[in-house]
Amino acid sequence: MTYIAKPRVYHSGLRENPLGLTIRDYEGGLSTLCAGCGHDSITTALVQACWELALKPEQVIKLSGIGCSSKTPAYFLSGSHGFNSVHGRMPAVATGALAANRDLVCIGISGDGDSLSIGFGQFAHAVRRNLNMLYIIENNGVYGLTKGQFSASADPGSKAKYGEINRNQSIDPVAAAITLGGSFAARAFSGDKDQLVPMIKAGLRHPGCAVIDVVSPCVTFNDHEGSTKSYAHTRSNSHQVVHVDFVPPAEPITARQTDGQQVPVRLHDGSTILLRKTDPDYEPTDRLTAMACLERHRRKREIVTGVLFMDTDLAEFHQIAGTSSGALTDLAFEDLNPGNDKLQALQQKLR
Repeated sequence: MTYIAKPRVYHSGLRENPLGLTIRDYEGGLSTLCAGCGHDSITTALVQACWELALKPEQVIKLSGIGCSSKTPAYFLSGSHGFNSVHGRMPAVATGALAANRDLVCIGISGDGDSLSIGFGQFAHAVRRNLNMLYIIENNGVYGLTKGQFSASADPGSKAKYGEINRNQSIDPVAAAITLGGSFAARAFSGDKDQLVPMIKAGLRHPGCAVIDVVSPCVTFNDHEGSTKSYAHTRSNSHQVVHVDFVPPAEPITARQTDGQQVPVRLHDGSTILLRKTDPDYEPTDRLTAMACLERHRRKREIVTGVLFMDTDLAEFHQIAGTSSGALTDLAFEDLNPGNDKLQALQQKLR
């Protein structure tokens, strides 16, 4: 991915966290996404959350696959480790990295196309293995890099930029994570920073796979009424062979939600989505309650946000696999290499 260095501007008024770092130390390169993209709002929330938690940048590993969402790791925590994998394979890289070094703080950034289509199997196994990572899905319902085809999260009946109608059922990553036996499933709106920042902090501190589905408006492919995702609003020029798109600068969409209240949010194209935060007395520790809540609001075409399910008692990846209590990078060669005699004995068992 393209990395454009971002000038660091410090001033005396910047607060420091317990590590002595300012929020500028948690930023990355300049974003190359369309102006007004919801993904950039998610980046801002990640920067804020990591700074507030006083994470050591060098202890963090950022991973992604392919898509607009997969550019995000370049835009925060420039002092951390990063790996941009192939399409849909981010969870496999995360599994390998955390198997080798369990002390890493892992942040996986994916998209609805990256995780719910080609990478759906990998997403499922990361969840069921309860891999200790924050798994953010930046969900806009389209393949933004290839001109706005429907992704697996697009709602039935929604209309794409060039007129196609989606006739397939959508995949809800929150419902999928809950039914797969996941330990943390949440949904947020990219424009509600007051909700998103603490949700990211909760996910980073959760002992297991914390899946956060973030509805993230796309300014380029959000041109139909009634969508619960984002399809763009404008095409200024066309050619017989090649479509030429003009994406006008747009302001990021923000919204402040109140517990239990429905909030309509107008998207860039003039369409409206309905957001509803969970009630204050909502109990997120029961799977059946969580699934019933999702289905009840889906029928009303509402997007329910909040931490929908959480179980901190489920065994996480290292407990399930019975791995070493320390990072493999810290083990001596003698501990990593059992010797020829033990290898032969193991092979004999398999014959």
